[in-house]
Amino acid sequence: MGIRDYFKRSTEPQTNNKIGYFMSTDTENILVSGYTKLSDSPEVVTAVNTIADLVSNMTIQLMKNGDNGDTRVKNEISRLVDIAPNAYQTRKSFIFWIVKSMLINGDAVVMPITRSGAIKELRPLPNNKIRFYHDAEDEFDYVIKYKNKDYAPEDLLHFVLNPDENLSFMGTSYKVNLNDVTHNLKQASATKRSFMSSEYMPSLIMMVDSDADLDEAEREKFEEKYLKRKDKNKPLLLPDGLVRFETIKPLTLEDLAIHESVKVDKETVASILGIPSFVLGVGSYSKDEWNNFINTKIMSIAQIIQQTLNRLIVEPDMYFTFNPRSLYNYSLVEQVNAITALVKVNTLRRNEGRNWLGLAPDSEMDDLIVLENYLLQQDLSKQGKLTNSINDDDEKGGENE
Repeated sequence: MGIRDYFKRSTEPQTNNKIGYFMSTDTENILVSGYTKLSDSPEVVTAVNTIADLVSNMTIQLMKNGDNGDTRVKNEISRLVDIAPNAYQTRKSFIFWIVKSMLINGDAVVMPITRSGAIKELRPLPNNKIRFYHDAEDEFDYVIKYKNKDYAPEDLLHFVLNPDENLSFMGTSYKVNLNDVTHNLKQASATKRSFMSSEYMPSLIMMVDSDADLDEAEREKFEEKYLKRKDKNKPLLLPDGLVRFETIKPLTLEDLAIHESVKVDKETVASILGIPSFVLGVGSYSKDEWNNFINTKIMSIAQIIQQTLNRLIVEPDMYFTFNPRSLYNYSLVEQVNAITALVKVNTLRRNEGRNWLGLAPDSEMDDLIVLENYLLQQDLSKQGKLTNSINDDDEKGGENE
């Protein structure tokens, strides 16, 4: 069976230009033709960078299943993924690249580099050098070509966003959904720029009492004679009835409804990419909306990355997971109250709470404490109140007998 290049991508920019003829060159300033890339739209770039920045801020933890709950494991593979994925990138830039590549292109491919049987490096492969080939009769039989060499999918890490409905191993990104709205935003920006730089926005009109049309030279002579003074602070002195002044209100962007159109398009971009609209400057900030954004969109993309990274693990009882706690918008008071409540019910050690707040551990705060007087767990039997209560109950029981 032959493998064909179904998703071959050309390195040349795509164009869809239309040819037209215009009587005035002024209209050329507001023309926006051709294909608009997602990376050319400031709104899309802002949204993509925000998502990539948040995902890359989270630490990646290697966890191991246990009978009493999963525990964190620190070894060479966890350090590789969370601290130094390769010689020229940190975890932050590495994860940022993966997320941005997925959002813009739909796919991100990383090559694990092994030495002596151990993974030593995770190398991101540029999207413009990647080709996907699949069998015409078996869609799951596909290879990834990089620099004229074919790689099996299990030899690389292939991160996929929004799988295609026909070829599930391929990502589709948001190009189709955002095509029209990014074109509209680019058109609005060009119109605004042309409008603001236009010279035909006078706010003052002078009506001259004259039977004949004034040519340019006569206009300049009239202006020099009557409308200019050496001292600009002095008022103009004109013969009565010679000139009549009128002020007009020029058109604004609100009159052209550009502001409302841009607002709707920004809200559409935010809705498609799953981000709060206030990230793009529309609407007001909401803490609940932000936290929901972390729980849904950010963690959804984090799931794609951590589940793909799990292919690096040999042990069946281990897995990677992102820690999103630092991304939530909680005040210091809210964090302290949560820590205090957990400490009171013997669920959290005080040193663990200090770690949440970014404080160094204290050797005297590693014990579990309970009740309002904060006794150690092993000292509960020594609490006088409980001992006296038990003795009183025994005496009452003896009397009843």
